Amino acid sequence: MENLSGHFLISTPQMADPRFQEQVIYLCAHNDDGAMGVVINNPNHEISMLEVLSCANIPLPEKPLPPVYMGGPVEMDAGFILYSSDYQSENALVITPKVSLSRDSRLLEDISKGCGPRDYLFLLGYAGWAAGQLEFELMDNSWLTVPADINVLFHTPDEFKWKKAAYRYGIDISMFTDAIGNA
Repeated sequence: MENLSGHFLISTPQMADPRFQEQVIYLCAHNDDGAMGVVINNPNHEISMLEVLSCANIPLPEKPLPPVYMGGPVEMDAGFILYSSDYQSENALVITPKVSLSRDSRLLEDISKGCGPRDYLFLLGYAGWAAGQLEFELMDNSWLTVPADINVLFHTPDEFKWKKAAYRYGIDISMFTDAIGNA
């Protein structure tokens, strides 16, 4: 199977795991050892970026901050920053030429100073798959894969990301079924 890093996983109506229903995952890594990604449309209403910055003793910026996202069910106390590559960091996983991932707290400091990336999401936790697990879920029609769209990733309201990520490629996800037929 091709490397799906930099793609969206869009849960289908056949998704059996309730944690992932109507979710969009941005895949950050995919290889023979497994896969890792972050949910990009599940804001956490119990914690804010102001609280994250305050707890890290980082000065608070004056401009509005985005929500904190629940990136997935694995290591939910670990913070990740998915961001646009207009910002350069030594400690980052470059996923595509346009998007990187980091856990470096200096990135949060730069965001608070107004010199961080133009676009970013702060996420707690991630979604992970063992070797072959994601491929099985793809064959089971739990997920659709499409190339990620930077506009959906950073500039689409969360409540529209699931449908818009699929619709961008001509798919009405609410009508998606596992039935296959011939005319």
